[in-house]
Amino acid sequence: MHRLLQFTLDLFDPTPTAAPREREAKPEVPRNRKAPDAIQTIAIAAERPAELLDQVLSPAAFRHPRANREVVLGDSVVAFEFRRARRRNIGFVVGPEGLTVTAPKWVPLYEIDAAVKTKSAWIVRKLGEACERQRRIESARIDWKDGAVFPYLGEQVIVVLDPRHAFEEVGAVLNTKGEALPGVPRYTLHVGLAQSAQPQQVRDAVQAWLMRRAKELFTERLDHFAPQLGVSWRKLVLSSAGTRWGTAHADGLIRLNWRLVHFRLPVIDYVVAHELSHLRVMDHSPRFWETVRTVVPDYAELRGQLKEEALPPW
Repeated sequence: MHRLLQFTLDLFDPTPTAAPREREAKPEVPRNRKAPDAIQTIAIAAERPAELLDQVLSPAAFRHPRANREVVLGDSVVAFEFRRARRRNIGFVVGPEGLTVTAPKWVPLYEIDAAVKTKSAWIVRKLGEACERQRRIESARIDWKDGAVFPYLGEQVIVVLDPRHAFEEVGAVLNTKGEALPGVPRYTLHVGLAQSAQPQQVRDAVQAWLMRRAKELFTERLDHFAPQLGVSWRKLVLSSAGTRWGTAHADGLIRLNWRLVHFRLPVIDYVVAHELSHLRVMDHSPRFWETVRTVVPDYAELRGQLKEEALPPW
């Protein structure tokens, strides 16, 4: 009878009393475990605030394609490439791919991490600028067809596929007689290709025309500045380097990137004067910059334009 009564009470009791919950034991963390040199391990402690967990678990806001270390800088997770090299101090480079940190072999990892956090404001700002620049570059990507637009000497030029030109003759002719309308390019480049030409054909034809014009223009500007600087150049070579606009050799050989022809003439003049000045001063000392200033007084502003202006991918 007693058991039947207890069973009835259990059925009608809406809030049965649960057994006291045992306190969860914290997992033991092995001591003296050495973190691998290749990658920084972020430990998630039980007492870490929830808002920081979101930062740790979310994908890196800035991730280098060869990232092997990761750090939280403010509100950003930065995955960067870390390399050892023979150098005297820790170096930081922010490029199109992201952040690269280079350090001497004798510098311990904790000092490298501290140095990265010390430079956090600069790193995050530069990474943001690099991402914005890359976004502008991608938005400027050219669709090579009739009506495509590309920059030439600071002007926008419209590609016109004009099969009336014989294919064996000069591949393209620039028309500069168009009316200047707001927001509309006034230059057209008539390319001797059929309307059915493939994008690769159109791009190659435009590039060939640009390289011919670059050779002519660069030669003219070298001849203009060399006497003013009191130097002689021997040979001009067009380059397609991905990171250098020009180089100068002591024997008078000048290399200039053909894509400089996209920029305004004052920017081109700065690069030409820069390389010719190296025939007098083969470094970037104050004396070198004073040499450049004698022929291009506003070189600092033009140098900034060269760095900031985003050219379309070719």
